[in-house]
Amino acid sequence: MSPTASDIKTISFPDQDLLDSVQPLPSGMRGVVWDFEGDPEGAGLADLDAVVLPYLNAGAVLGELGKAANLKLVQAQTTGIDGVREAVAEDVAVASAAGVHAAATAELAIGLTLASLRGIDKAAQDQLEGRWRHERRLSLADRRVLLVGVGGIGAEISRRLEPFEVELTRVGSKAREDSEGHVHGTEELVELARNADVLIVITPLTEATRGLIGREVLAALPDGALVVNVARGAVVDSEALTAEVVSGRISCAIDVFDPEPIPADHPLWRADNALITPHIGGNTSAFFPRIVRLLKRQLAALSTGTEPENLVQRGTAWS
Repeated sequence: MSPTASDIKTISFPDQDLLDSVQPLPSGMRGVVWDFEGDPEGAGLADLDAVVLPYLNAGAVLGELGKAANLKLVQAQTTGIDGVREAVAEDVAVASAAGVHAAATAELAIGLTLASLRGIDKAAQDQLEGRWRHERRLSLADRRVLLVGVGGIGAEISRRLEPFEVELTRVGSKAREDSEGHVHGTEELVELARNADVLIVITPLTEATRGLIGREVLAALPDGALVVNVARGAVVDSEALTAEVVSGRISCAIDVFDPEPIPADHPLWRADNALITPHIGGNTSAFFPRIVRLLKRQLAALSTGTEPENLVQRGTAWS
């Protein structure tokens, strides 16, 4: 049976600003602040029916969830829910923030691709030295782009690639047809990589995708190819990527890596053909208003007994 307003009474938020932004709460609900240090303000841990995780460094507090003995739902503020399901019992529902970060992450994927191909990162470095270096660079136009991941963010990347006149090939978990045409399966990755100028990775991190872009896929890429990762670091084999990039054979433009942060002495920092951003894909001005809108929809759904959005673990309540 789906829960009703009487089942979900007390919901914790990681900070007061977020709680204030979703006011007024539906009738019969109360919101409290729990920063995962000590008890929630104005409530006991046993009172919590639902918990909203912090956006940044949520993994560091997942161990505290077990203290909320009557928990029914955990709401992430991220698209990925790495470690959340493992931190709670199977009867606890888990919801992601899928959709909230789609526009921002798609923007970064395109931005990293353009910056690397057109040498914008190099021009920024030259500017510091007052050096005017005119040279012919690659255009995104006419590039053969291999997009690995066709979910919400993948769809937004695909849509943003349309005006750039690329030759786009999409890869999902299995081969199929959708409204945009053919989707290849991951078993075709090595062969598809042989014909890719740009490989963009945006698949979720699961046991099936960990190391999906491995040594064989990377080795199949043509000389001069570009790897763009805005997914999770562990989807790409870090050692294999580093070896290929440091050798100068291919380039990378990455927002994520395994491990994070990248150690200060890691050779990628010094690689001339590597462009690195510090996992900022979803952290833009677009984030806060979109997470607030999602949370308001979730609260409204819970208050009426309707299934909330983005359930990645249904728990007992919605099974």
